[in-house]
Amino acid sequence: MLKRFLIVIALVWAGGLTTGVRADDPIYTGNFNDYAVSGYDTVAYFTHGKPMKGKKEFTYEYMNAEWRFMNQENMDLFKANPVKYMPQYGGYCAWAMARGHTASAEPDQWQIVDGKLYLNYSAKVKAKWEKDIPGFIKKADKKYPETVDFDND
Repeated sequence: MLKRFLIVIALVWAGGLTTGVRADDPIYTGNFNDYAVSGYDTVAYFTHGKPMKGKKEFTYEYMNAEWRFMNQENMDLFKANPVKYMPQYGGYCAWAMARGHTASAEPDQWQIVDGKLYLNYSAKVKAKWEKDIPGFIKKADKKYPETVDFDND
């Protein structure tokens, strides 16, 4: 608990609570594997404008998660600037995070807002999220540090 409190205080001091993702955030990988974004290429959302499955031969271990990419170029882009391509809130559902909860996210329920990737649990949840994206982002940015367990020990 003290560790989480100190992280939140440091983030407030550094202005980090408004970003939604940091290089030391826990990454949601599901219950049955260690794949970030369910094995989808997180760079492809930005370069191809759609979710695309990553390939086993283009795998990169980062933050205790296995990130898969469709090609070497996308993997290199991620390695050069992971925070740019990582989904917000560690890959948890953006709408759920705004409500102070964690929920898994479906790779095909996504949106890029202001250069940041947001994922949602389902099409139904994404429709709710789209009713007030700026408001939900603001709420989720505030709730994220207290909702996710930063104590990886």
